[in-house]
Amino acid sequence: MIVVTGAAGFIGSCLVKRLNEDRFFDLVLVDDFSNEAKHSNLEGKIFQEKVHRNEFFEWLDKNENQVQFIFHIGARTDTTEFNVEIFNELNLNYTKTMWQKCVEYGLPLVYASSAATYGLGEHGYKDDESIVDSLHPLNPYGDSKNDFDKWAIQQEKKPYFWAGLKFFNVYGPNEYHKGRMASVIFHGFNQIQETSKMKLFRSHNPDYPDGGQKRDFVYVKDVVNVCHWLMHHRKNSGLYNLGSGEARTFLDLAHATFKALDKEPVVEFIDTPIDIRDKYQYFTEADMSKLKSIGYPLPFTSLEEGVADYVQHYLVDGKRY
Repeated sequence: MIVVTGAAGFIGSCLVKRLNEDRFFDLVLVDDFSNEAKHSNLEGKIFQEKVHRNEFFEWLDKNENQVQFIFHIGARTDTTEFNVEIFNELNLNYTKTMWQKCVEYGLPLVYASSAATYGLGEHGYKDDESIVDSLHPLNPYGDSKNDFDKWAIQQEKKPYFWAGLKFFNVYGPNEYHKGRMASVIFHGFNQIQETSKMKLFRSHNPDYPDGGQKRDFVYVKDVVNVCHWLMHHRKNSGLYNLGSGEARTFLDLAHATFKALDKEPVVEFIDTPIDIRDKYQYFTEADMSKLKSIGYPLPFTSLEEGVADYVQHYLVDGKRY
């Protein structure tokens, strides 16, 4: 059995689909399953059973001899949430227990970290474990991910294979339920359909023009390909960036979205909301050399190719992957 936590969510449900494509059907899906908006993400997917996240460790104690791999993708991912206790419970402490169970039962573990751990990028965006203690995330979500990374590195007892994946700006199908936290492409597509315009945040940093803020946008299909590859690789444990390796501007993203819809670009700039303005990343770019150095062979999808696939094959018809 392969366990996927956060299985009804964005990246988790795409990973389930990717595993199904490789004929892995003996899957155990872990989530809270209470959000009805996520239910469509699992339609048509093949799996063995669903387990509520609060009951998973009890389930694992009884079934560990049948489990071969754990993907711990589930987490509280709202960067605008400032209740630290929520993150301590769902991100930090839950993942500590997951780690300890994997040590106890000899199970390999891939878990979701985040590029939010890098904060403003004062130390760059290199997945070097020696700088983890020096990082300064900008919000409790980033803190929770970095706190676990620090804890994991310090442990004497580790799963025989583990990888913490620092997801950058992931976009793609199955994010319909994410609301404010959905990708700019998702929101932009809806705006274009309704108004023929797309809104982007105005720059409040003199070093960047409006729309010139840069992020490392990575297509979710690339993300799940990396997860799938690591499941077979099972060596070279550690923290790994998971981005495209190339920073692109939000204007590039907007133009790609309009092009995918065969429309002329009309972009309107609005003020960045006050509650995130002082915690806003103006530049992120994953250094992908570490993952490539252990043999990861696949290229990453360009922004234009990824946006075209997402818009034309999913968003236009409201389809899931």
